[in-house]
Amino acid sequence: MAQPHQARKRFGQHFLVDDSVIDGIVRAIAPRPSDRMVEIGPGLSALTQPLLRTLEHLTVIELDRDLAARLRRQHPESRLSIIESDVLQVDFSALGEGLRIVGNLPYNISSPLMFHLLPFAGQVKDQHFMLQKEMVDRMVAKPSTSAYGRLSVMLQARYRMTALFDVPPDAFDPPPRVVSAIVRMAPLPEGRPVPRDHAMFEKVVAKAFEQRRKMLRRSLGDWAKDLDWQALGIEPTARAEDLSVAQYMALADALTPVESH
Repeated sequence: MAQPHQARKRFGQHFLVDDSVIDGIVRAIAPRPSDRMVEIGPGLSALTQPLLRTLEHLTVIELDRDLAARLRRQHPESRLSIIESDVLQVDFSALGEGLRIVGNLPYNISSPLMFHLLPFAGQVKDQHFMLQKEMVDRMVAKPSTSAYGRLSVMLQARYRMTALFDVPPDAFDPPPRVVSAIVRMAPLPEGRPVPRDHAMFEKVVAKAFEQRRKMLRRSLGDWAKDLDWQALGIEPTARAEDLSVAQYMALADALTPVESH
């Protein structure tokens, strides 16, 4: 008889065990047989099993080799493909188009993973993740709120973000010390507003939020003098959290011709 798997702290493992929460997540995802779905961190198959009841095939990404071996014993290759890797090293462009990505994510890699997935958004249909509620709050935050920051701007520039529902600690084994939440991320269509220079957009957003308590005319440093604040319709006394995604794109576009490094 197989030994029960002990959650490994270094992998940030908290296994989902509440059937009603699992059912709620699967209903939110609404898988169809032919979906090209990728599950990050399948763990003990809490989501894997119910997804496979509908899907013809599922690809999973698992770092823990013991869990990967367990999955191989439980599921034939014809139904389940296993990528045994750190998800931050996975090239999602190799997995095809129309991807539906799901996962109960380790909290310690949540933010890096969001940025890792950004360049592949054009191949993605949607993403459903379980994350720390505080992180989800930041991802969906509106301007002029304390949760609104660099993560909010960068993700909302590329996805339509929806917080679905909260998940209490006792839905996991071992229970985390925080409340979790489910978020849906649907990539915005090709006709969405985009900055002229995405690298410049990234720099402006990062620089503004480095010193979020300062007025933009100070936090943007030498860039501030190159901006026609009135033409942009932005007060130079505004702070980073006051600007919408569209206003950050306008700032970046105004600076793009004079960016020299």
